[in-house]
Amino acid sequence: MKTNSDARVGDAPIGVALSGAGGGFGRSFLAQLSRISGMKPSVLVDLNLDSLAVMLDKLGYSRSSWAVCRDTRDVEAAVAAGRTALIADGALLAPHAYDVLVEATGNVSVGFALALRALDDDRHVVMVSKEVESVAGVHLAGVARSRGLRYLPGKGDQPANLLALVSWITAVGLDIVAVGKSAEYDLVFDPTTGTASMLDAHETVPELAGLLDLGPDVAVTVAARAEAARSFKRSAAADYCEMAVVAQYTGFVTDRDDMHYPVARPSELADIYRLRADGGLLERPGVVDVFTMLRLPGEASFAGGEFVIVRTGDAETWQLLKAKGHVVSSDGAYACIYSPYHLMGVETPLSVYEAHSGTSDVPAPDQHVVLAGRATTALEAGTRLRVEGHHHEIDGVAPFLSAREDLPADTAPFYLLGGATLVRNVPAGQTITVDDLHGFDDRLWQAFHHPHSLPSTSKESQR
Repeated sequence: MKTNSDARVGDAPIGVALSGAGGGFGRSFLAQLSRISGMKPSVLVDLNLDSLAVMLDKLGYSRSSWAVCRDTRDVEAAVAAGRTALIADGALLAPHAYDVLVEATGNVSVGFALALRALDDDRHVVMVSKEVESVAGVHLAGVARSRGLRYLPGKGDQPANLLALVSWITAVGLDIVAVGKSAEYDLVFDPTTGTASMLDAHETVPELAGLLDLGPDVAVTVAARAEAARSFKRSAAADYCEMAVVAQYTGFVTDRDDMHYPVARPSELADIYRLRADGGLLERPGVVDVFTMLRLPGEASFAGGEFVIVRTGDAETWQLLKAKGHVVSSDGAYACIYSPYHLMGVETPLSVYEAHSGTSDVPAPDQHVVLAGRATTALEAGTRLRVEGHHHEIDGVAPFLSAREDLPADTAPFYLLGGATLVRNVPAGQTITVDDLHGFDDRLWQAFHHPHSLPSTSKESQR
């Protein structure tokens, strides 16, 4: 049943084109879209239309409500008849068939091309593919502004949710010290067995029983927890990617290029993310970071949610708030404000509405940071680099996030590496540059390297 909370502009529902429609995000978005009377899925793009059709069946979309289309004329006819057009080729996206593109392929080259095409066709873009955003988001946002269009990160993923939290906290007038999110998976410790778990990985780590309290020395406890959890994989390129997006829109940078990644409980965040001079981990204010949530069985998860650390100001006010259960540091000087959720496509219709109505307050991004790759072992010329798996891993390469001015101008963004081949040996510990690569998407590189060079259109030829 549709709700009465319409996202209407005038009498017509907002027509949404969704690329990567058959993925996990696509499912959650389409499930929610079926409940909103002011929006409709006009065009769905996915390579596997058979699988997409099965998903639509399971979501309750009737077979009569959609049609597989083989050319642009079919797309326009289907949408004009009130049906959803299913296409396997983004080149068939007819501009008059939709109002807003939600890009969710997760493929950096494909997503960039689709977003640029939509902007060329005077259509707004909601970017869910954070991989695209980390490389070309600044450029795409500039193209959108130059044409009077909106380009927004999609709510439901951590970057947009964190930006909304930052916007609210800034408007309130609080002084922000750090922002971030929890890693995707929790470290769950069972004191009765001494076993720690992360997804399907289980290890006996009885020493964690003595580390459940942060104690007076934050750095010592955090280091001890990291050592106890050393067998678990707690960082992922996807985390760095999300923080790169946040950095683009806020100007915050990392405190260290591999981030702190403390194993922490939410009640401790205001103590951990204090400045080092005040007993915390941070060398400076204005940083992005990620933590691994430590919890006991049955305790609620942070669910990959977002946090902001602020200076409190008036001690009496925050002592009152602390008594009400808010997270305030032991010295009363810092507080943590957080949202323990990110609901993927369930929240994304809000971004679609904001893009269409022009009501978003997301600032213009800039390339404040670079998400880059560093060789973890000696890599030989001829090695083909592949971004693989849910965590976006590249064998032999570790992601890191650094201020742009701290890196050479030819540093290759991490997601440019996927599919490229090394043309020379790269020693362990060396940052990979574009001069090390062959077979990368040159248009992506130009968009990253010269993000403010406008205009650029999808109709220009690749070099």
